[in-house]
Amino acid sequence: MLQTLPPNHAQKLLAWYDRHHRELPWRVSPAAAKAGRRADPYHVWLSEVMLQQTTVQAVKPYFAKFLALWPKVTDLAAAPAEDVMAAWAGLGYYARARNLKKCAEAVASLHGGVFPDTEEGLRALPGIGDYTSAAVAAIAFDRRSAVMDGNVERVISRLYAIDAPLPGSKPLMKARVAELTPADRPGDFAQAMMDLGATVCTPKRPACALCPFRDDCLAFAGHDPERFPVKAAKKEKPVRAGAAFVAVTPEGDVFLRRRIESGLLGGMTEVPTTAWTSRLDGGTTADHAPFPAAWEACGTVTHVFTHFELRLSIFRTRTARVAVNDGWWEPVTNLEAQALPTVMKKAIAQAIPRAFEKYPN
Repeated sequence: MLQTLPPNHAQKLLAWYDRHHRELPWRVSPAAAKAGRRADPYHVWLSEVMLQQTTVQAVKPYFAKFLALWPKVTDLAAAPAEDVMAAWAGLGYYARARNLKKCAEAVASLHGGVFPDTEEGLRALPGIGDYTSAAVAAIAFDRRSAVMDGNVERVISRLYAIDAPLPGSKPLMKARVAELTPADRPGDFAQAMMDLGATVCTPKRPACALCPFRDDCLAFAGHDPERFPVKAAKKEKPVRAGAAFVAVTPEGDVFLRRRIESGLLGGMTEVPTTAWTSRLDGGTTADHAPFPAAWEACGTVTHVFTHFELRLSIFRTRTARVAVNDGWWEPVTNLEAQALPTVMKKAIAQAIPRAFEKYPN
């Protein structure tokens, strides 16, 4: 049977948070929250969607860019989808951007530009699941919701020395978070748990001496906090292969096209590619080029997605502008403004070494 923590446990964490909280652009400080100020639901929602599978440092400039372009959720709802995808380019997991736009449209059209203030109401919006609904409800509306991201999982699994591996142990962890979450300041408590995991209860070499939970932490008592959370053995990622074709005119225009809306990288901009196949000898030659030209091989690039590793053979050609039905020619100087995902930037940089400073050849 798991231990029961003392009733003042949440207060220990909140006292720690009051002193050691992170200053984040989407967050209201503990002092301001105590004075009655609440975080903007739009800011909380936007940041939480961006932070899924992405670091705080990577998200900060994107968060600032989105607010500069679309200060209110109604502005985002009215924005052209291609502009939203272009602003998101480089942040990855592009289904998030498509759902972001759909959710903003739903808030604007169905709720008058005002976010629902309950988990249930938030969960009914496009692209909002259990975690995001709980986070927005707690942080923006002070609802007593159990918020559990990867940082919180690590804290809880160590605090209770939960041996069952993830993801099967998530329901048990969430039940424990729900027990700990206080009725008073639940939003600050949620953010405190996140900050504790991010700054003290880190994956490697946790700073246990600084932790407000140290005296009750079973993993610390067992001298092996890094063993938690226990994770199921990872399966080796399958490898897929394909070819990408970078055509550039003497004037410096690059041929681009838009991917279909559904599926991986849906709605994003790309250079033409073949289908990505598990046959490593299939679809990787210039025979599959989008139009006849003097295509030359110029190496390969590798990009790791969540569920597979992609190896693209890159071909380039210098050609006069040709008419192609399903794409357009874009000046190389304007590539940064396009909705190009990282894998496509890598492909272009392999063929045109100075196209992007981020991916020098």
